[in-house]
Amino acid sequence: MSNTVLTAQHKVKTQKKDLIFLHGLFGNLSNWQAVKEKFEDIHNVYIPELPLYKKNSKEANLNHYVAFLRDYIQINNIDNPILIGNSLGGHIALLYALEYPTEVDKLVLTGSSGLYESSLDISFPRINDFEFISDKVKEVFYNQEAISDALIENVYATIQDREKALSVVRTAKAARSQNLKDTLYTITLPVLLIWGMQDIVTPISVAEEFFFLLPNAHLHLINQCGHAPMMEHPEEFNRKLEEFLNT
Repeated sequence: MSNTVLTAQHKVKTQKKDLIFLHGLFGNLSNWQAVKEKFEDIHNVYIPELPLYKKNSKEANLNHYVAFLRDYIQINNIDNPILIGNSLGGHIALLYALEYPTEVDKLVLTGSSGLYESSLDISFPRINDFEFISDKVKEVFYNQEAISDALIENVYATIQDREKALSVVRTAKAARSQNLKDTLYTITLPVLLIWGMQDIVTPISVAEEFFFLLPNAHLHLINQCGHAPMMEHPEEFNRKLEEFLNT
C-alpha cells in the first residue's frame, strides 16, 4: 500500500458505543467478521485497515501505526472508543492508551503482543514454499476449522512481495523489541483479556503477566483455542465482549 487513505465513516451520534477493532500483522478485516455481524447493529463498529505494507518499509514502526489510528479516530469523529486488538492490534491499542489515556474508554486484548511473543518464524529461504507457509499459518490456530484457504493464500501472497515482506519483518522486530512491562501500571481503565489456552505465539504466561501488570484487568481463558479467539471461538468471544461492554 503506497498511500494510506483515511475515509471518514459518517454516523449519527447515538448512545451506541464506538468500537474499533484492530487486526494483527498478517490479519485483515475479515478476521473480525463474526464479531462485526454480532455488534454492528448494536454499536458503532469500525475496522480500519492498518497500513502495514508501506513501500517505504522504514515506516513500518509502531509509532507510525499509533499516528494512523489517531488520524482515523479524529477523521471519523470517534469519541472515547473501546479499542479491541488482536496480536499486533492489541499492542497498538496499548500504545494508544498510553499516549492518550483520557481518550479511551476500555481496552480488549486478545493474543496481544507488548510483553513478549514467538514469531511466525517464516524463513526467507523458504518463502516460496506454499506448503511450508501453510503449515506455519496452521500452527497459530488450535481450531483448524477457523482456517480458510483465502487466509493462507493471503499470507503467502503477502510475503511474496519483497516490500511487504520487509515491512512484516521490520514491524515484527519492532513489536518483539518493545516490552511495555514498566508502563502498563499507568493504564487504569478497564481491560478485558480474552486468551486462547493453546496460543503458542503469546502463551498463557503472557496473559497472566498482562493480568498482573494492568491494575483493572479481567482475564478470560478459552480452551481448545490458539492465537485468534475471535475466529476460533466467535460465540464465546462475543459473549464475553458483550458482558464487558455492558459493565
